[in-house]
Amino acid sequence: MLEVRDLCAGYDTVDVLHNVNITAEAGRLTLVLGANGSGKSTLFRTISGLVRGRSGSITFEDKSISKLSSNRIVRAGIAHAPEGRHLFPQLSVEKNLTLGNYARRSSKSELKELLTRVFDLFPILQEKRSQAAGSLSGGQQQMVAIGRALMSDPKLLILDEPSMGLAPMVTEQVLQAVAEVNSEGTGVLLAEQNAQAALGFAHYGYVLAEGRVVLSGAASDLQNDPEVQKAYLGV
Repeated sequence: MLEVRDLCAGYDTVDVLHNVNITAEAGRLTLVLGANGSGKSTLFRTISGLVRGRSGSITFEDKSISKLSSNRIVRAGIAHAPEGRHLFPQLSVEKNLTLGNYARRSSKSELKELLTRVFDLFPILQEKRSQAAGSLSGGQQQMVAIGRALMSDPKLLILDEPSMGLAPMVTEQVLQAVAEVNSEGTGVLLAEQNAQAALGFAHYGYVLAEGRVVLSGAASDLQNDPEVQKAYLGV
């Protein structure tokens, strides 16, 4: 589904990504591991059109998206829930969710179906649909951020550290929801600090270090790799 080839990207004169190559297959969950500053967020921002790559290529469903605007990338079928949530705190939960459909501009009936899907995934959001998003707990706000991305009905959902700062019980709820979305057929590209949990339901993974892919393989193989165990699993 997604092919990133020899991607170099960065900010101003600083290169962050150096000849990165990754593939995310349709309907699969692809995990990206790496320490803070390894380039995960820059990779995701470049794929979603928020950062322009300096060289290399990004193709989605065999079409180049390297030079498309972020809105056109959403319409192509990629949604990105960035680290930090970036909600509109004064707006209601429902309004935040429907803004996720802005680029797709679905019909009213389609919009209702998408909202129902999000509320089925996160029932607490239906209860709080009229509340200001800023009044929710951190975990509930993360659910809104994921739900907003799902409102564009993506083929590939990019999630950047969805469990960051959440309590263990809430982390489990959020990651279970991510696994459920993937099991229903939506491809997921995930960066997640809870490597142990994420490797448990991912299909394939990459390890980034200093902007380069240093290791890749089936999630089960990464779980058993001594370097991954030492760096990310506390083994």
